[in-house]
Amino acid sequence: MTNQTPGDEQEIFRAYLDAVGLNAMAAASAVGLQPSEWYALSQLTLAGRLTSGELSARTGLTTGATTRLIDRLERAGHVRRTADPADRRKVVVEPVPQALPRIGQAVAPARRRIAAVLDRYTPEQRAVIFDYFTHATPAFREATEEIRTTPRE
Repeated sequence: MTNQTPGDEQEIFRAYLDAVGLNAMAAASAVGLQPSEWYALSQLTLAGRLTSGELSARTGLTTGATTRLIDRLERAGHVRRTADPADRRKVVVEPVPQALPRIGQAVAPARRRIAAVLDRYTPEQRAVIFDYFTHATPAFREATEEIRTTPRE
């Protein structure tokens, strides 16, 4: 392993994030979704079901924009609206299982290639990598919220 300078590390990390973002945009396009729709669908598949308000909070979209996004995902056959079993006045959005194979096909090349990358590491090294992901995920979410709430000049 070579020694990286802080500048090199920042550029490597930035290139990594750009590659992940570009891959997500390509996968979204492959299944006919916009990036915001792809992200929303990802959030729904991770959570299993969300109210439109919860989805709005996770995506940072207004409630109106979230409603339109859900409408598009529903028309495309990716999600459905159902009554919340705990509170029938609420509507929850959940992914449609039949749509998930298309999503799986779109992410298969990345999964395959990343699995090959991870195979290079020992179980202990993989534990460190996934510890990083576990802690970096909320850090990125907090940073995102900070960006959203910071007044623009």
